[in-house]
Amino acid sequence: MAISEKPRQKPQQKSRQKPQQKSRQTPQKKQKSQPPPPRDDSAVRAWLLVREAFTAGTWRRVAYALLAFPVGVLCVPLALLGAPTGRWQRGLVRRFLGRELSGSARGLAHATAAVPLNLLVLAVTVYGWSLVPMNLGWPLRAAGSDYSDAWGGPTFAGAWTFHAIVGGFGFLLLMPWLGRALAAVQLRLAAALLS
Repeated sequence: MAISEKPRQKPQQKSRQKPQQKSRQTPQKKQKSQPPPPRDDSAVRAWLLVREAFTAGTWRRVAYALLAFPVGVLCVPLALLGAPTGRWQRGLVRRFLGRELSGSARGLAHATAAVPLNLLVLAVTVYGWSLVPMNLGWPLRAAGSDYSDAWGGPTFAGAWTFHAIVGGFGFLLLMPWLGRALAAVQLRLAAALLS
């Protein structure tokens, strides 16, 4: 048997082409996440300032300011007769200021001590909130008067604009925050004497 020879294969010629180089793209590095650009908090603060006059909490504090004085005056003689005035006053605080106070038998002490504070809060609340419609409706109360000496005068439009902006919108923005501060003082007194 004859050994069969394999046909000779041509030697592979080296191609004169350079092998394809890998693209020189570097793997994408993970970029560090950049913090978001700083927010302009002044717009948020301005919105909170304007919005406060229209929240339910503001009007609950106004209702408490209006009711605390008459209820306190009523509770002084009733506490002397043995009525559960501490419970009534705690209910008022719970309903309008949203704070639960534990029971105590010092309703007379709270009613007596809180009457002067509640009178002051009532006077400030009524006066401050009445300035809002009074100044927004300034032409109605200044009908037939001379505008030359009025703030913002000597023209009708200037006087009305000044009263509406400063007296109307100014107190509309101020009174909720003043009411919040006064309610906080009332709440501290109630917490000290009723719990």
